[in-house]
Amino acid sequence: MPALYEITHRTTYQYREPVRFGEHRVLFRPRDSHDQRVLATDLQVSPDSTIRLIQDPHSNSVALVQPLRAADRLEIVCTFTIEHVGTNDPELPVAPSALQFPFAYDVDERIDLEHYLRPQHEDAEGKLHAWAQQFVRSDGPTATREMLAQMNQHIGDTLRYAVRHEPGTQAPLETLTLGTGTCRDFALLMMEALRWLGVATRFVSGYLYDPATDGSGSAMSGAGATHAWLQAYLPGAGWVAFDPTNNLQGGMQLIRVGVARHPGQAAPVAGSWYGAAGAYIGMTVEVRVERMADAVGRKSASGSEGALITEESASPEGGAGLDGSGAGEPVAAPAPA
Repeated sequence: MPALYEITHRTTYQYREPVRFGEHRVLFRPRDSHDQRVLATDLQVSPDSTIRLIQDPHSNSVALVQPLRAADRLEIVCTFTIEHVGTNDPELPVAPSALQFPFAYDVDERIDLEHYLRPQHEDAEGKLHAWAQQFVRSDGPTATREMLAQMNQHIGDTLRYAVRHEPGTQAPLETLTLGTGTCRDFALLMMEALRWLGVATRFVSGYLYDPATDGSGSAMSGAGATHAWLQAYLPGAGWVAFDPTNNLQGGMQLIRVGVARHPGQAAPVAGSWYGAAGAYIGMTVEVRVERMADAVGRKSASGSEGALITEESASPEGGAGLDGSGAGEPVAAPAPA
């Protein structure tokens, strides 16, 4: 049964004195698709700002926010109401040609997936490829879905999840060496490992609904901030979601916002400020995802499906992750924790 979620994403930057702001790119709006639909949105920014909405090369909805005056505080608040149908990704049928690994994409798929097949990190000594090979059976055929599911679970079982608000993502081998990482580190590790095996993957940023907040399920790691996972492209099934942080495969808890070839393209906020090098104090981020009444019941009560409301030109989300390293420094929101 479809569910309704109310999402609030608030990012606040504080400075010791008024500073000027460059343009900020804000990637907060959930992606519309067959399994999730945006019913209402609102974007508020302080100080007053101009806002333009564009689609990036990955068809993500991006708000370009330009604050109009200097200020000692930049706050961006986005609220969304979405309908989420969810998918049982483990049951999506895979094409017969891809049931066993290794498999080959057809010519058209391979052309379209080229950038998602190419690893972004070097593996000169073959360590990452060797790590990935442990999920390929040596005693018989390897079921493609089983291989991906085992890797997804193994990462969460053997590596320790730790919140890290600093911008940037650990290289896959660094995550394996440290034995710890954030959701974005775990997603990148699985992405790159699968790419070395010849499976197309892409990075996903978004929100995570934690059923523990209303007592309907176990607690999830990564709730209360933006979250990250990955999608692998399987012939016949399409883009299939894997969240190694929580061992999820699709479902209704993962709410997509942006997809990208690598994590740097999916920062929630990226921008710049101009002022004294020591002016920056810090940044706070708050994400709240609440499940409302079931969508079917809500529609019955209102008598309508609900119209899509586009963002208003109010004020934008000033991003997370300003490092205050000096005048005119570009900044990026911390990737999902």
